[in-house]
Amino acid sequence: MSDFHASATSGPGPEPGRTPPPRTRETALRHRLTELRGGPDVPPKALDARALAALAANPGCRRRALLDGAGVDKTLLAGALGSPSAFGQSQFAFVRGNAFEARVKADGGAELLRLVHERLDPGAEPPREGRVPDLTATGQRARVARTELALREATGAGAWTLLDHPMLALDVAGSPAFLEPDAVVVHPDGAWTVVEIKSFPMLDGAADPAKVGAAARQAAVYVLALEAVAARLSPAPRVRHRVLLVCPKDFSNLPTAAAVDVRKQRAVTGRQLARLTRIEEIADALPEGTCFAPDRPAEELTAAVESVPAAYAPECLSACELAFHCRARSRAAGDVTALGRAARAELGGLATVPEVLAAAGGEAGDPDDPAVAALRRAAALRAEALAESGTAAAAPALEAVCP
Repeated sequence: MSDFHASATSGPGPEPGRTPPPRTRETALRHRLTELRGGPDVPPKALDARALAALAANPGCRRRALLDGAGVDKTLLAGALGSPSAFGQSQFAFVRGNAFEARVKADGGAELLRLVHERLDPGAEPPREGRVPDLTATGQRARVARTELALREATGAGAWTLLDHPMLALDVAGSPAFLEPDAVVVHPDGAWTVVEIKSFPMLDGAADPAKVGAAARQAAVYVLALEAVAARLSPAPRVRHRVLLVCPKDFSNLPTAAAVDVRKQRAVTGRQLARLTRIEEIADALPEGTCFAPDRPAEELTAAVESVPAAYAPECLSACELAFHCRARSRAAGDVTALGRAARAELGGLATVPEVLAAAGGEAGDPDDPAVAALRRAAALRAEALAESGTAAAAPALEAVCP
């Protein structure tokens, strides 16, 4: 009965040897990811540019790729696994950032457009009254369509246009990621600029390099998404690779800005995202019935998470909610990746700490392997240093006993 019902409701299947239509594959993937998340009653967690930049920085981690693609709330998942993470923005910083952004965009974005003109396009006509189109729509896909329409209209308008919190879509490992930049400005010549608004200060015209770098990586994700939109238009508008970073000036709440070239970050992020294994391939390799819902029993949830390979590195501690869980598992397994990517690269084919110790002690390993030879040389130098240190420490004691 169930087979008959399925065939009657789904219609005839594809002919043998033919690939199903893309829409059918996309629908099946969305259904599969919904099941992994815990069912249609569990809303997906949006994949923002910060998470996408972190994902691109570690393309070998299938666990993060799948969980982010399925919209799993990794904060809840980490708590259910017994390894809660304090990763994330503080509530105070969140409120302060929202207040500063509202100030920057006040009066129809007049100050923001002035900063874009001053820092990025001083040769254009100064913005006297910018256009701010309405981007509201129901649902993420509808907002993406509304944003694309607004971009198309603004490109040919020949005037300054501010898109406040547009919605962009970017294909990530076969699944769409919906992104919401702070703002996108369309110049009178039709070019597009990404605007990042941050609450950390610029002191004497300079900001924390680490924070600026993180903002540049996020902006690079938005640039990639805008380039995908521009490619669908004819002629394709120019997406500027110099973005505008807006921050508070010194210790005040007054906005200042700097142009940031993100060509390097855009190239690296694009290359890393292209290397990501497609999400459907990862999902197809999972055991039947796998689910990451936090309300599942701890043993079942742990088994589900461990069924997806991870690529832990110490850098994950500042970028992923599951980092503490993955670090504990990596240490328990003796993986050398827990020591950092640099150490992992130096050790070649030696993947675990016991293998490294055995190679250093001469119990295993090919002597012609450069990594093994270096370990044995280091072990010999360490033993020699310890022996000399022991002799030097024993000498005063002997002189005291036998003057």
